[in-house]
Parts: sequence; structure tokens; C-alpha cells
Amino acid sequence: MCRRLTVMLSMVLILPASLAGSAENDPSASAWPQWRGPQRDGRSPATGLSDSWEQKQPSLAWRSEGLGRGYASISIANGRIYTTGDFEDGQAVVAADLNDGRILWRTPITDRPPRIAKQGSRSTPTLDGDRLYVVASSGKIACLRVSTGELMWSKEFQKEWNGRMMSGWGYSESPLVDGDWVLCTPGGDQAMIVALDKMTGEQIWACPAPVLSDRDNAQGRDGAGYSSIVISHGAGVKQYVQVVGRGVMGVRASDGKLLWTYNDVANRTANIPTPLIDGDRVFVSTGYGAGAALLNLVRDGEGVKSEEVYFLSANKFQNHHGGMVLVDGYVYAGHGHNNGFPICLKLDTGEIMWGGEQRGPGRGSAAVAFADDKLIFRYQSGEVALIAATPEEYRLLGVLTPAHQEDNSWAHPVILGERLYLREQDQLMCYDLGAK
Repeated sequence: MCRRLTVMLSMVLILPASLAGSAENDPSASAWPQWRGPQRDGRSPATGLSDSWEQKQPSLAWRSEGLGRGYASISIANGRIYTTGDFEDGQAVVAADLNDGRILWRTPITDRPPRIAKQGSRSTPTLDGDRLYVVASSGKIACLRVSTGELMWSKEFQKEWNGRMMSGWGYSESPLVDGDWVLCTPGGDQAMIVALDKMTGEQIWACPAPVLSDRDNAQGRDGAGYSSIVISHGAGVKQYVQVVGRGVMGVRASDGKLLWTYNDVANRTANIPTPLIDGDRVFVSTGYGAGAALLNLVRDGEGVKSEEVYFLSANKFQNHHGGMVLVDGYVYAGHGHNNGFPICLKLDTGEIMWGGEQRGPGRGSAAVAFADDKLIFRYQSGEVALIAATPEEYRLLGVLTPAHQEDNSWAHPVILGERLYLREQDQLMCYDLGAK
């Protein structure tokens, strides 16, 4: 057990109202209120970061413990950190103080640690004013009060909607808060995606699972995938885009009507990465030999349809897990099943600008984030690489070996202000990335 160190951090947090409550409730200038950041795209607004780690690596500001077992990332608002973890008495939501890493409260949302493959939590809490929303890996959405950890309401996916996963690693979704609703993916035939009143948990609408051809079904599986919902306004229609067992789907936000589906990126094991949204376009990729595709959304009468712009085979581009980021028209990610080979792809054409064959400084898949014209690659084996976000060439700017590593380092990195946060099972490390 490590001793807890303290650090004085001053942070200002502004939460987009549609994503994380009113800015009036949050006295700061930026926040990381949910999975993959303010816009769910893996991009941090941080600036003033060091351009190289080759001469001087980031310094460890503090290190704390008490998060439980899990692979969930973290959310941050109002000087607090939130995540999920497994403990002897169940899977719990945990709140910690940014100033000294003290655990402020811990609330179990299951009565025992869920029995799944690779045991541990998955869901990153979504913050919204004085409430947060999380999905237990056993299949349960819960709403808690952020100040105290009080459980406000919860719904069981299987009991309410006959929910199921496409395979046995447990629910991994981070719920989406949009206005007065919270969205999640039970994976039921009649309720693949549901919209709930965020204050009460009452159902607003439920979208059935896509009905696909025999060929399409052969390329995927029934049930929810491991991705999280994102918002698109493609073809002028607000919609929720999600990757499920049967592929990627778009659901009209106003009433839950299924608008379109695309199955060619589905695999029969685990569809994981969160899609990228770019205007009318959706870029999606999965591993296990599937590949990637760029879709264009166009009007189809009163609805919307997806048109394939291009499809990339798995040997050219596949993101197993770890996610992708889109910067100035280029997609950066780790390529390869169970690999995080750095790669840069031109979104418009699917042309590989560089990478895809070189392993990099770590092993296994890589979780990717972007800030200040640089990429953070966190490898499954623990190493963290700083890479220039440029289509010109692969440029490694340094490697950090974290103070603690165990199991698989799958939790996505978080960059807020000049700080890098790395969750590693029960521990959390905070590094200073500032140029000074």
C-alpha cells in the first residue's frame, strides 16, 4: 500500500449544459465530465504542455489509492475525481478529492462484485450538476448525488428491458446525459437503446434492435456492444449513434426511431471503440478482424440513411480498443488487434499517412488522447508515449514509465489543465505535463 501524497491544484471547471449540467453550478474554467472528455472525442483543451519528454519526463505530482479493482477511467468536476471499482462488498462509485487524493465517499451499486471475464469495473461516471450516472458491469444504470454518494435511483437492464451483452466481458458503457434525459444501451431486442428521465429513471422511449439480413447477422451478434453513445446532427437530424453487437446504428433523438444501420464493421466477439462524428460523417472501427468505415449520412424522405464512403480491411486499419481521435481531418489511433501500432489516416480518403507497422514503445492496445497538438498513447503494458499529432510523419517525443503498473493498463488517460491522470486498478497517478 502506498502512502497518500497531497497536492494543491487550482482548477476551473465549465460544464457544457447539454453534457454536464449548468455552468452556474461549476465555478471553474474546464472539466472532464464524462467518458473521453467534454465532447466524448478524446480531445482535451489543455495548452502550455511540454513539447518533449526526452530530456525531462513529467513529474509525479501525487499518487493515491482506494479506487478498487477496475479498468474505468475518471471524470473530474468541482475539485473532485469520480470513478468506479470493485470491492468486497460490491461494485462501487468512488469520489476522491483533487487536493490530496482522499476518498470522500464510496457507494456500492451492486451487492457483490459482478462475475464477468476480466473482473473489474468498466463504466466512467457521467457528471451532470449534482448528479452522476454510471452503468455497473452486471447491467444496471444508477444515478447518485455527487456531493454525498446517495443513490437516487437505479434500473436493472435485464429486469426492465431483457437486456444482454454480445459477449461476456460485462457492460462497459458510460451513459450519455443530453438535456433532461440520460441514454444507455441495455441491448434488449425491444430496447437496444433507451432514453430515461434523468431525474427519475422513468422511460421516455425505447429503440428496438436492428432487424438485419442473415448475412448481416452472421457478421455480428445480438445484444449491446462495449461502446458509448455519441450525438450526431448528420443530414440535419439530431440522432444518437452507437456501436452494438450487430454494428453501428443511428437513432432519432426526438422519439427513438431507428434511422439507419451499418453492419460491415461488426465482429462476433466484441465491438468496442466509440465512433467519431464529423458533421454528416461517421467514422467507425472495431477489432477482431473487422476493419473500419467512413459513412456519410443523407436525408431519406423523412428519415436518414447511411452511405458508405469507403471500407478499410482489418490489415489496413482496425482499432481493437483504446479509441481514436480526429484532429484537423486526420484520425490517430492504435492499429491492429491486440496491438497499438501508431497510425495516422486521412479521414476524407482513407489514405494511411504514416504508421500501422511500427509497434512503438509499449505492448498491446493503446488508449489514445489528444491535447496541445500532441497525442498521449497509453499502452496495455503501462508505457505512456508522447507523439506529435501531425500527418507529416510519426514523431515520438518521449516515453513515460509510470510509478505503478499491474495487470492490463486499459483505463483511458485524462488530460485536464497541465495534469495527466492515469488510473491503474486501485491506484491513481497524477503527472505534471506543464512546459515549465
